[in-house]
Amino acid sequence: MSIAPPKQPLDIDQTLALIRAAVAPYPKAAMFELAELGYATPFEQLIACIISIRTRDEDSLPISRRLLDRARTPAEIAGLSPDEIDQLITPSTFHERKAVQIQAIARQVAEAYGGELPCDEAVLLSFSGVGVKCAHLALGIACDQPWISVDIHVHRVTNRWGYVAAPTPERTMLQLEEKLPREHWVEINRLLVPFGKHICTGQMPRCSTCPVLNMCQQVGVTQHR
Repeated sequence: MSIAPPKQPLDIDQTLALIRAAVAPYPKAAMFELAELGYATPFEQLIACIISIRTRDEDSLPISRRLLDRARTPAEIAGLSPDEIDQLITPSTFHERKAVQIQAIARQVAEAYGGELPCDEAVLLSFSGVGVKCAHLALGIACDQPWISVDIHVHRVTNRWGYVAAPTPERTMLQLEEKLPREHWVEINRLLVPFGKHICTGQMPRCSTCPVLNMCQQVGVTQHR
């Protein structure tokens, strides 16, 4: 019986460089793809992130574009009724609730901030329906600010590596803030979303083709491909 070689210490710079190459053939994370398509203002990114909550990337990207192509500015979206927004963002999960939240945020931005959503974490978190993940992702992509956004993929992969050991995404974010070099704070979400969807999957990860297997502790992995 062959014995697996010992694991190497995880070098985060090398790890992310290898993952950049590994995810190149796959679709980009929806928010980053949206920004590359020109929907890159803080408001557009925040609204798209709300739409993406509990919704697959392959659905949230066209849904976000459909809404923003119909009404792009806070004033334009505030001028739509919740029913009109709801029709545009279906089949996003919880679309009825999100429609009400999106219209309320658009109205607040139009009235309180002159139609320009500021790059301010406290402002974004003050809106109903906006949590840390969406606030940080919008600030990172649209404002080029160093924030970590931890979704299920970032949480699962970094814990599976053994790079952090945290029971929740919130705790993972705190540990990453202490350990991860700041230049990777935004990029880690961009890389680990496609990596977690296509290679380091939740069930039966593709360890045999993983470029960082020699550094991954495979925490919690009992079966793999």
